Amino acid sequence: MSWSRRVGRCPDGCKETQIAPLDQVLEIEACQQTSWELVQMGCLLAIFLPFETVRVILHQLTGVEISAKSVWNWVQSVGKRAMVRLEPEMNQLAQGNQPTPEEISETIAKMTLIIGADGVMLPMRRHQGKPDGKTQWREVKVAILSRIGKSVSRKGREFFRLHQRRLVAVLGDIDALRPRLMLEALRQQWQSAPKVVWISDGGKGFWGLYQQCFAQGATAILDFYHAAQNLWKGASAAFDGRTTKARQWFESLRHKLRHGQQAEVIAELAETIEFKGFSEDIRQTLTNVHNYLNKHQSHINYQHYKELDLPLGSGMVESACKWLIQQRFKGVGMRWSEPGFNHLLHLRLAWVNGRFDDLFSDFSSASPKP
Repeated sequence: MSWSRRVGRCPDGCKETQIAPLDQVLEIEACQQTSWELVQMGCLLAIFLPFETVRVILHQLTGVEISAKSVWNWVQSVGKRAMVRLEPEMNQLAQGNQPTPEEISETIAKMTLIIGADGVMLPMRRHQGKPDGKTQWREVKVAILSRIGKSVSRKGREFFRLHQRRLVAVLGDIDALRPRLMLEALRQQWQSAPKVVWISDGGKGFWGLYQQCFAQGATAILDFYHAAQNLWKGASAAFDGRTTKARQWFESLRHKLRHGQQAEVIAELAETIEFKGFSEDIRQTLTNVHNYLNKHQSHINYQHYKELDLPLGSGMVESACKWLIQQRFKGVGMRWSEPGFNHLLHLRLAWVNGRFDDLFSDFSSASPKP
């Protein structure tokens, strides 16, 4: 691999004119590159690390002095390239055309496909291109499609092992997430998977997404730990906080819920609501818990799901939110512009989905031979 400084225009034809001082010293204009290999390595490092840290590591690895601004320029250029590549596929899907399915091994194709979605808040700049102003918090919708299988630990205990995952994310609402999730689901041939499971918490928007996209072929599971969390809210309200009585009632309800007695749990909550000694606030809390579980009555048969070897929790999508968004975008003092976030996000998605190298295929073929 050559690290010699080979300067050339950005393949995207970017009109950016701001040039960092170090770039001027190196006679590198905005959006220029030394070599496509160096740009690729810089973008790969930027997926995980702040731009200034990438600059230092690149210098240590290659001996080439590059400014953090140059790394930022590379990320914007290649990230924009990833977004542009997505547009025709989205347009084809909107016209009713199926995307090209991803090649999946026979072993992976026989595994259960888990689909889930969640949201995570992101610190954004209030004014584009300006660091001033209060932080504006916006939600990023994240979805995961995972192929899982059963494995056995050294102690003989069975556990679920993730064998393949594909992530989808968008800075926007459910309507923005829906077509991107469907595009990836069709790539992953979700309709031919032996088992398809939708797992989510009780967010109304995500369950609407399930109803619109996957209700005809997927088993829907309300995350058990969110359900139990709501039971604790009811127990805590009914028995005045963390008392022994509250814990005992909660543990009894949680045990019943976990072992196929969800109807009894809902009935017991309904009966408890009628107790005349409760204040209106306590009664409302218990009513909310009852309505929450009653609404999802067909999604909380956890004993049956366990017998089918299905997971009960949405930990995979929550983990995806932490890895994809929180670890890179929520460092100390970080705030993002919308374009800056989107360009880096699409690089991270390309990497985790196994499509990162494809973004540089044109660069490689266009490079002059030594």
